[in-house]
Amino acid sequence: MDAYPLGMRAMASSQKPQGLARVLGLRRLGITLLFSGVLGALVGLHWTTGPGSAAVRALLVGLVALGVFGLFERWPRRLPRWLARWVLQVLGVAAAVPVTTFALFALSTPAGAPPFWRVAERVNGFLMLSVVGLLFAPWVALAALVRQKDALARHQALAFDLERSELERRALDARLRLLQAQVSPHFLFNTLANVRELVDAGAPQASQVLGSLIAYLRAAVPRLQEPATTLGQELELVRAYLELMHMRMPDRLQYALHADEAALALPCPPMTLLTLVENAVRHGIDPSEEGGHIEVRVTEAGGRCRVQVSDTGVGLGRAEAGLGTGLSTLRERLQLVFGPEAQLQLAPLAPHGVRAEVQFPSRGSGR
Repeated sequence: MDAYPLGMRAMASSQKPQGLARVLGLRRLGITLLFSGVLGALVGLHWTTGPGSAAVRALLVGLVALGVFGLFERWPRRLPRWLARWVLQVLGVAAAVPVTTFALFALSTPAGAPPFWRVAERVNGFLMLSVVGLLFAPWVALAALVRQKDALARHQALAFDLERSELERRALDARLRLLQAQVSPHFLFNTLANVRELVDAGAPQASQVLGSLIAYLRAAVPRLQEPATTLGQELELVRAYLELMHMRMPDRLQYALHADEAALALPCPPMTLLTLVENAVRHGIDPSEEGGHIEVRVTEAGGRCRVQVSDTGVGLGRAEAGLGTGLSTLRERLQLVFGPEAQLQLAPLAPHGVRAEVQFPSRGSGR
């Protein structure tokens, strides 16, 4: 069974030359001509008709051996279990040397002349070329096979690395989408709970708030399913959310938004900023009788983006019990997207209040 998936095998096979281009590759052809030329020159030192004739015959023998090596590399498609393909290739090369040499001597015999095996000088030439070819050609074939095996091992290692990276990326995406799915109902339930409080209190602005909420949810819900968003889009969502909350408690909530222009296009996980602001409202301002002020500040400097949400609510001492789910999910999502370079910290403010700060690389998503 092949260890690679179909896509990986297709990619690997498409990168290799096929057919005659593979059998007569430039590298193979060059090595064959080099060795054949050297052997032809050595044999030619004792050749009666001159070194040129020996060199030409050696080159022809080498080319035929190369063709046999390439032929048995792919054909037959299936071999008996007791016969390894590399053995077939080496035996094929070894057999091609004397057979080709015999054919060359037979074909080069002039018409009317006796067969070459009856001429002592030509028999010596045949034996010399055959023996020298048999001594070197199988070893050259073995060296080529070893080299092929090493190249295949390197290719397989690279393919495994690519496949592992792809699987890791898919696992991270799946984990991120799972966390995203956990954020969506959490966000919706909190928002609806705010509306229910208005209705229960019989507030005259309940109808107006409900209309704003519908418009807000129409813009916000599609973004819950997106894999990434920008800080500019997050700020628009936060502004709509804070306007909605301000309508709900106009005397108890004030807010301000500040952002560097360069930071607006930076990517971030959806609901990053909104999660911090929602926590500030729900766990800081809401429990406070006096209400408070929320300040959102987004800056970018030195390759890092810093998002700060400060509130003057009740502070960590009274809000700690309810801060777990949203922030822990946000922290995990930031880790999945940016790795250890992302940070989420909470700090108390004097005389009361909380500052939540998120930092992550501003050069991109980091994935």
